Amino acid sequence: MMYFIDVQGTLIEDNTKLPTRGAVAFIDHLNTHQIPYMVITNSTKNPSDEFLGYLNSIGLNIARERYLDPLMMLERHIGKTKKIAAYGSTPFLDVVRSMGYVLDYSAPDVVLIAIKDDFVSDEYAQMIEFLLAGAELIGMHETTLYVKNHKRYPGVGAILKMLEFATSTPYSVVGKPSTLFFEEALSRLCEQKSGATFSDVTIISDDVKGDLIGAQSLGMKGIFVLSGKYRCAEEIIPSLKTSERPAEIYADMQEILERL
Repeated sequence: MMYFIDVQGTLIEDNTKLPTRGAVAFIDHLNTHQIPYMVITNSTKNPSDEFLGYLNSIGLNIARERYLDPLMMLERHIGKTKKIAAYGSTPFLDVVRSMGYVLDYSAPDVVLIAIKDDFVSDEYAQMIEFLLAGAELIGMHETTLYVKNHKRYPGVGAILKMLEFATSTPYSVVGKPSTLFFEEALSRLCEQKSGATFSDVTIISDDVKGDLIGAQSLGMKGIFVLSGKYRCAEEIIPSLKTSERPAEIYADMQEILERL
């Protein structure tokens, strides 16, 4: 058994940012038994090493080679010569600048979308003008919902689909559930276990549409946890096709560990 493991809502709580029930023990179990795994997050508010350092500080003993986020993939999607109109939280914009990208809100080549809870209509209007003028549309990830202070907001995936519908501009995604992101995670997993394939991997996440469906289409087994975006399975499972439904559903990481 090998694992891809989500972070927000799966290993850490969306509101407190502290480990969910059983998360620390689950990672410790994998480390102790030398079970191959990759922690795959869509976090973009902090530099990669900084966020990994935070996870380590709260007891999640994750090695650098077992961690992947969209910021580590950004240059594969957007070259440093391109002008970017980036939208997201202030920390995200600071990280993008620190990586050497030029933010341009006059005639950008790319409209880059991350998450925040206070997008305003004028920002959407500006995005639409840039896209209609020919800019590319790229999302840092394709999450369905964003949870903050016990409130649920449209995720990056929902915003991308809105802009695509409004402007007929197709979009691409840097992080989950893009095939390129999952292929990079698998490549790194193969450094732990040579010859690993997607069919060997079980992915654990609180986001069915934003993580699990794409992963399952590549041959992975999906496990859905109810410790994050959804309060009960009935909020999302009945709307899914049979082929899209996760193989197993648990309350949290503790229940998965007890199953092991």
